[in-house]
Amino acid sequence: MVRTKEFDPDVVLQRALELFWERGYEATSMADLVAHLGIARASIYATYGGKRELYLKALDRYLRAQDPNVVGRLSQPGPVLPALRSLVDAYVAESLADERHRGCMVVNAAVELAARDRDVARWVQLSWDTLETALVSALMRARAQGEISADRDPRALARFFLVMLQGIRVLGRADPDPARLRDAAEQAMAVLR
Repeated sequence: MVRTKEFDPDVVLQRALELFWERGYEATSMADLVAHLGIARASIYATYGGKRELYLKALDRYLRAQDPNVVGRLSQPGPVLPALRSLVDAYVAESLADERHRGCMVVNAAVELAARDRDVARWVQLSWDTLETALVSALMRARAQGEISADRDPRALARFFLVMLQGIRVLGRADPDPARLRDAAEQAMAVLR
């Protein structure tokens, strides 16, 4: 007879995501996962395949939750620059409001693991490609609508904003200085004038 799971794998995955997001991969032990998730080590292995596989599933879950929000924000009809400004302001606000200083799980993964883990590097690159593509598309629309000069390169601008937004997330891991983040946001938007 097959035993049914005594836990919801989706709920446990969300809890694992939260732990990895806050502590990172290396600082999270299997003992930490067992204690935080409230399930046995054997159940983690049987359901997720181990710590690394659980981390990759958690990172995938994070991307599936976060990336569509950014794409949707930049894909709305109408003027682009207010939507871009709203996105930049949201990154600043989220970084300032994050009392636990978790930053962005993708940026955290990039800094901690991407240089030595090809699977993590692929997930990070996928997220950054998604953001860059959404920014390029939005900035092409902005150029077509006359919001930015016709001689501006949407791809180069998108890459600038990608790096700037990820930088906001990096500073969010520390104790971010509101003036520093707000000044950077202002200067980023000034680039488009």
